[in-house]
Amino acid sequence: MENKLLLLLCLTVLNVFLVITVESLDNGLAIQPPMGWMAWERFRCNINCTEDPDNCISEKLIVQMCDKMVAGGFRDAGYTYIALDDCWAEKRRDPLTGKLVPDRTRFPRGMKALADYVHRQGMKLGIYSDMGTKTCKEYPGSEFYIQTDAQTFADWGVDMLKLDCCYGGSGMEIGYETMGFFLNKTGRPVLYSCSYPVCLGGHVIYERVAKTCNMWRNAIDLTDSWDRVYKVIRIYGDNIGNFSAAAGPGHWNDADQLMVGDFGLSNGQQTAQIVMWAMWSVPLFMSVDLRDIGVFAEELLLNKDIISINQDWAGSPSYRVWQDKRLPVTTDIIEGWIKHLSDGTTAIAILNGSNYGKPATVVKTPRQLGLLGNTSYIFHNVLTSEKSGPFNDTVPMKVRIPATSVYFVVATELE
Repeated sequence: MENKLLLLLCLTVLNVFLVITVESLDNGLAIQPPMGWMAWERFRCNINCTEDPDNCISEKLIVQMCDKMVAGGFRDAGYTYIALDDCWAEKRRDPLTGKLVPDRTRFPRGMKALADYVHRQGMKLGIYSDMGTKTCKEYPGSEFYIQTDAQTFADWGVDMLKLDCCYGGSGMEIGYETMGFFLNKTGRPVLYSCSYPVCLGGHVIYERVAKTCNMWRNAIDLTDSWDRVYKVIRIYGDNIGNFSAAAGPGHWNDADQLMVGDFGLSNGQQTAQIVMWAMWSVPLFMSVDLRDIGVFAEELLLNKDIISINQDWAGSPSYRVWQDKRLPVTTDIIEGWIKHLSDGTTAIAILNGSNYGKPATVVKTPRQLGLLGNTSYIFHNVLTSEKSGPFNDTVPMKVRIPATSVYFVVATELE
């Protein structure tokens, strides 16, 4: 009987939190899609600072990346968050306080000192935890310590929390909402990145997610390969559950980190990824070693026109409006996307997703591209700055797109 009463009490408390937190996202952040740098894809869970001191997850690495973001113009371009992922903590909490403890060897001055350094550079520090009893790499998770961790992160001066969902178990959704509530209770604005929609297979009410999280993962984890990037593009094109409609100022879908500048993507594939991320108005978090980034990747990440389309004040969703299958491999798909911008123009991306290695020639009128008919348009190529047109119902555009690459323009309607 006592156990049943305890269970009933716990459920009642959780339901109270649910009522409170459904409307609790009120931190004034992410009016535009957040931008920054995240450690995971490039540096993973490398904790071997003895044999690999330059690339292990440590204060040294974050300080060096922060300095490069400032010196290289990334901060001024909008990439203002620098975020740790898993593997930053000690394996056990403080036995007296129950608080998380940064690894004493790799973060010798503690997290508050690191946050202070990042802030002095005009940047913001992100940190990682998990809704389960442990993180994906089996460091201490936040389950049963939600209020303690929220206050600890605020006391350290953390500006962003990525909350993962490994070992999350049942009640995950309420747990995330509870963390959002306690983050707000600290009085410190903390950008809140949630992972549970992807852990629940997208079986969530995205409007409810948007009331708790500033950004949320809803597709597969990316790795440094075109296959994974293209799978995410297909997920966003299919838009199951109409998750695109839930995004907007203060709350955004998150398609995962940019692979630009890493090892697995060609120049065309890197371009295709950042263009699609810009079209979707999702966060732009690079994960690249900025100490030896190549010129092509650097210029792509700093492209002001791509960033401007991603950061457009309207925050309008982008939709896939047409697909063409090309023989002899019917899985090779040419697809078109449009995004309406706040100045009245329209961004258009045409993706050649072919793994068959064949360039594609696309001939379409503005109406076939998803624009209004009975009018003419000038196209401004975002990647080359070239202008073409006018195009209309009788004069189609014609472009040749390499395999696994993209054509990206802004269409302006003529008076």
